[in-house]
Amino acid sequence: MIKLFFANVKMLMRNKQQLFWSLMFPLIFTVIFGFFFGQGSSMAGTVVLINRSDSQVATTIQTALNKTDLFKVRQLDSESDARTLLKKNQVTAIVIIPEKFGAQDPTAPTQIKIVADPGNLQSNSVIGGFINQYLTNINFQIQNAKPIYGIETENTAAGSFSYFGFVLIGLVGMALMNSNIQGISISMSKYREDQILKRLTTTPLAPWKFILAEIFSRLLVNVVQIALILAVGIYGFHAEINHGLPTIAGLSLVGAILFQLIGFSVATITKTTAAAEGMSTAIAIPMMFLAGVFFPIDQLPKWLFSIIQYLPLAPLLRLMRGAALESTSIFENPINIAIVAGWVVVLLIFASMKFRLTEE
Repeated sequence: MIKLFFANVKMLMRNKQQLFWSLMFPLIFTVIFGFFFGQGSSMAGTVVLINRSDSQVATTIQTALNKTDLFKVRQLDSESDARTLLKKNQVTAIVIIPEKFGAQDPTAPTQIKIVADPGNLQSNSVIGGFINQYLTNINFQIQNAKPIYGIETENTAAGSFSYFGFVLIGLVGMALMNSNIQGISISMSKYREDQILKRLTTTPLAPWKFILAEIFSRLLVNVVQIALILAVGIYGFHAEINHGLPTIAGLSLVGAILFQLIGFSVATITKTTAAAEGMSTAIAIPMMFLAGVFFPIDQLPKWLFSIIQYLPLAPLLRLMRGAALESTSIFENPINIAIVAGWVVVLLIFASMKFRLTEE
């Protein structure tokens, strides 16, 4: 079996195109999300500030805009140049402080103008909310008044994390799912089509040794995948994952075995390589979007959430995110462990009963 393991590893290494995309596909997503949402990225893009007032109020607003981490600020004097940049999508909004704004003059303007692209709704909300809140505070100071009502925020997580940290764990699960479901189902179907599996029945080699060698060789690729994704996310884009890495590694290997069992089940049902490729894609793509890779599934309609929370990837991601982002024990919510274990047991029984080296 050890010789078969090294033989499979060599075969995977020789198929450079498949190996490249197995490693690079999740890394491409990691880099894209890292640039948009990683630490140091500007959530609301770049804002042009045109300050035509020399009042103290206008100066404090300009200082606050320059110090915020919500967006970058670029100062211009020409509104026409700023509108040209906005039209070319090089900036997300224009903030115009009119002349004499904030001056002790009853005729002085009291409105700050924001020119925004309606296509950037999220950015517009961030910019408008920041300026509106800042002006509200200034109004309270001028009127020597204090707000009566407010909000108190309690963070239920043990630590703070960004959207990129949330997605990074999802990308780990996505990489494990895609490489194992498609890799196992397609390769096993191709082996059957090429009569390789049938020839094994005429040799002294036990079929289970061949299957275990295939599983372990792909687990080695999964280890490299996980290490690359986490390294790029943590060291390249400063994702807030500083704890739970051993737990993530253990859960990732469990997830890899789970998705390999799905791959074997697909190879059992399908008769050709093309059919295996189609079915594995039909399983992986919907699960990638519905199981919580890119967004929390509790935002979905209640009837849909009640179904997809039991998909194989969903509880696995909940366990991994709890350990990586919130420092919680995987045993805190045992239902997730039960769902993952249930899938493993059911798929193992199905694959062991139905999977055959030949069609006869």
